[in-house]
Amino acid sequence: MSFSMQTRLTDLLGCELPVIQTAMGWVADANLVAASCNAGAFGFLAGATIEPHLLEQAILDTKAKTDKPFGVNFHMYQSNANEIVALVIKHGVRAVSYSRSPGKAMIKQLKDAGVVCIPTVGALKHAIKAVELGADAVTIQGGEGGGHTGSVPTSILLPQVVEVLDVPVVAAGGFKDGKGLVSALAYGAEGIAMGTRFLMTKESPVPAATLDRYVSSNSPANIIVSRAIDGMPQRMIMNEFLARLEKASGLQRLLLAMKSGLAYRQHSGMSIGQMISAALKMRGDGEMTAAQSIMSANAPMVIQKAMVDGKPGEGVLPAGQIAGTIDSLLSCEQLVSSIAAEAQQRLDALCARKVQGQDYDQAI
Repeated sequence: MSFSMQTRLTDLLGCELPVIQTAMGWVADANLVAASCNAGAFGFLAGATIEPHLLEQAILDTKAKTDKPFGVNFHMYQSNANEIVALVIKHGVRAVSYSRSPGKAMIKQLKDAGVVCIPTVGALKHAIKAVELGADAVTIQGGEGGGHTGSVPTSILLPQVVEVLDVPVVAAGGFKDGKGLVSALAYGAEGIAMGTRFLMTKESPVPAATLDRYVSSNSPANIIVSRAIDGMPQRMIMNEFLARLEKASGLQRLLLAMKSGLAYRQHSGMSIGQMISAALKMRGDGEMTAAQSIMSANAPMVIQKAMVDGKPGEGVLPAGQIAGTIDSLLSCEQLVSSIAAEAQQRLDALCARKVQGQDYDQAI
C-alpha cells in the first residue's frame, strides 16, 4: 500500500517531501540549499550570517544550482532587513523564515508579494502571536533542537500547538529519519524541519575537523544546554571552549561579548548605532534582558570559529540532541530518499498491523 507524502506544507512550498532544511548560520549556503531542494526537501539560505553585499549573489548561486523553490532566513531587526525583503521579492524566492522581532509591516509586504512566511518559535504563545501577525505556517522547535532552544520537548509542545492553530505546523527538534517524519505526522504536523541532520551531510560546508566532532559526539548526553554564550539557553556539544566559558566570570563573558560585537558589526555592516538600536528592540520586545542583548553578538562570531575556521575546540558547536545518534555523513540525496523510503515502510507496517488486527477480530 502506498501513502502520499503530500501535505499542506508541500503544497505551500512546492517541494516533494514535507522536510525542511533549516537555515543554520554559516552552514546553509547555496550548495547545501540547492542539494537539499534537488533531493526533494525545502532549503533555507542563512541570510542572517551571509554578508549583506553577498546575499544577492547567494540567491543567484542557489537559483543556478536548482530549479526548485527555496527560501531565505533572516532576522527582521537586521540592518539590511528591508534590503533582504526587496531581494526576496525581486528574485521570486518562495519563502522566508525568521524568529525574533517579527515586523508586521515586513510580513505584509512579503505576503502581498506572494512570499510564504514561516517563523520558528519555541512556545505556544509565540506560535499564536506569529499567526496573528500573518504567518502562513509555523515551525515549532522543541527542547531537543540545537542552538537557541526551550525546555519543552517536541512531543509535548507539538500537539499543543497543532490543536490551537489552523495553519500548517512543522515539527523541529529531534528529527533525523523517516520514523521521525511519521511520528510528527501522527501528532498532526504537516512536516519536519531538520538542522543538525543536514549539517551532517556531504554537501555541508562545515570543515572536516568540525564535522568529525559532530560524528564523534557519541551520545545525546554530550550535547548540553548552556546560557554561557548570551544568557539564553542554547544546546551545543560540550567542548574545550564551552568548558572554559562555563567557568568564566560575568566580566570575562561581557568582554568576550564586546569583542564579538565589534567583529559582528564589521561582518554585518551595521553601525554602532544600528547595533544598539537592534539590541534595544530585542530588549523592548521582552525577548532579552539588557545583558543578554549586549551578549547576543557572541553566538554568530564564536560559532564562526568552528563552522568556518575549522577550529572545533575554539568555538561553539550548536547541535540538536539527535547529533549523538548520527555516526555517518550521507549526501542530501541519500538522506532525503532514505527518509521517504523509511517513512513509507513504517506507514505500511502500521497499516499491516491494523489489517492483521481486523482479521483476528473476524476470526473470533
